Amino acid sequence: MAFEPTERVPIGRTGLSVTRLGFGAASIGGVFDLVDDRDGLATIDHGWDVGIRYFDVAPLYGYGTAERRLGRVLGGHLRDEFVLSTKVGKLVRRIDEVEPGADVDRDAFGDRRDADPNADSGYRVVFDFSRDGILRSVEESLRRLGLDRIDILYLHDPDEHWEAAIGEAYPALHRLREEGVVRAIGAGMNQSAMLARFAREGDFDVFLLAGRYTLLDQDALSELLPTCLERNVAIVIGGVMNSGILAAPGQDGRFNYKPAPPAIVERARLLAAACARHDVALKAAAIQFPLAHPAVVSVVAGAGRIEHLDDYPESMRRHIPAELWDDLRNEGLLAAAAPVPGVVNGTTAV
Repeated sequence: MAFEPTERVPIGRTGLSVTRLGFGAASIGGVFDLVDDRDGLATIDHGWDVGIRYFDVAPLYGYGTAERRLGRVLGGHLRDEFVLSTKVGKLVRRIDEVEPGADVDRDAFGDRRDADPNADSGYRVVFDFSRDGILRSVEESLRRLGLDRIDILYLHDPDEHWEAAIGEAYPALHRLREEGVVRAIGAGMNQSAMLARFAREGDFDVFLLAGRYTLLDQDALSELLPTCLERNVAIVIGGVMNSGILAAPGQDGRFNYKPAPPAIVERARLLAAACARHDVALKAAAIQFPLAHPAVVSVVAGAGRIEHLDDYPESMRRHIPAELWDDLRNEGLLAAAAPVPGVVNGTTAV
């Protein structure tokens, strides 16, 4: 059993449904490599052509560039045909607009120019999980997108801002949902523990989990995913390649946006070797694995160019023999309790 990228999966009781394959717009904003308008817009267009109808973005990606590019393409389609999510909690500001003492995100990456000390982007990202900050962020995103509504709002990386996120931002999101401004609310993070806490203490619809439920890292399996199943919270998975190490295992690979440590490189190589023995591309196994969990509704593809995007639908449709998953478990590379594609209640699906 493989996965059909265009299959629509409902998000709880929201009335929204997302395609199994989503489009993650960080790359077309130039977060990892500079992407010009032509390539960025062509990649979005191609995503639509292959049947993607769920698109995720954030103000951070290219300091608004990704939202503007996404809006230019999606504005040419009927609004009810796609689901759009963006994020709140990080405001993009010109340097001269940043007030003294502002809570600046020192780790923000808006585009690759941030890596060059001689080429300042001219922008900074300021954390703001206040009610006014949330409303301001929504207004600014709608203006950049040029669209009439946003379907899903995620709190963006509130790791160091729990009190403000749950005490101020969450009530603001809840009110926006009650008023019908948005259909679903959630949080997008690179960790699972705080998302589990949000699930227990709030009324959320969907979380975007990046890098913590992958073939390489199954941190979310024990607490977050069962909690979300219990509370009917959908999970969207980002970062299935763990910043690239699963796309190209090697000494130069990256993990969690940084050079991968030796232990991670070795684990990725063992995963690749096991896949090779079964004539399966590591990318295909990495893309399909999280989709087997019943809490997971979609995997978002972070692709800045058409050729990178095409890996995803092809990989999702590829048959993977059950013996591969058995080997990974036997080698200690896959958690024993992790659901795998093609197997239902211990029986291979046909």
